[in-house]
Amino acid sequence: MDLEGRVAVVTGGASGIGRALVERFHAEGARALVVADRDADGAVEVAERVGGTARACDVADEASVADLIAATVADHGSIDLMVSNAGYVTIGALEAPDDELRRMFDVHVMAHLWAARYAIPHMVDAGGGYLLNTASAAGLLTQLGSLHYSITKHAAVSLAEFVAITYGYRGIKVSVLCPQAVSTNIVANSPTSGMMLDSALSPAAVDGVLTPEELTSAVIDGLREERFHILPHPEVAEYARRKGDDVDRWLAGMGRFQQRLFGDGETPADWLTS
Repeated sequence: MDLEGRVAVVTGGASGIGRALVERFHAEGARALVVADRDADGAVEVAERVGGTARACDVADEASVADLIAATVADHGSIDLMVSNAGYVTIGALEAPDDELRRMFDVHVMAHLWAARYAIPHMVDAGGGYLLNTASAAGLLTQLGSLHYSITKHAAVSLAEFVAITYGYRGIKVSVLCPQAVSTNIVANSPTSGMMLDSALSPAAVDGVLTPEELTSAVIDGLREERFHILPHPEVAEYARRKGDDVDRWLAGMGRFQQRLFGDGETPADWLTS
């Protein structure tokens, strides 16, 4: 897919990766851009810079996602690219609250499902369309220190695989964006941000921290080539290959990596305070 002349919706578009994607899509010639975010004022600010439309949207609410897509089609006549991007991170293992997992599952998984549920019928009627779901390298590997992030990002990748297989013959393309560390405000936007230290992010930062603007180049290339995995950090492809080749060796190696970084604390909270 080329962006020129396209109608694109980006959730989480008021900041970070979402904002950078909106700005890059504008530079690539998108016909209409819808900037969706819980931060309505931030969405307006970004939309005004690109001549787009701002929409307040809580992606953890199905009706809000459905209204976003219906309004886009009503305003612009179609929806060519649905970017389901909003997300956050928490710190915790088995001791982490279950309701925290349920909330994150809504944002990282159900939001993608609802986006597909309501966008795909319009796309099929128009002859095709594209879903870009922001997952994470954690969805292909794991996230040290965050049980909930690991679970939900894996589920996000699995959901995208199912949609690609099930709806591909109807003209629906799907990609998952799986970066490692990107310099965004995800820590400040996350409930356990007070526990976050640089060491908590260091596993993902081992191959470098990209700016959101740098990441957008990988996205444009991935969309143009219609690749399922979009990997701004190319090292992730090799890590995933090693995991697939010998999962036992990979698990043992990750265990050693975790211990080297954080020592022998019983929970992620212990790692951050030791």
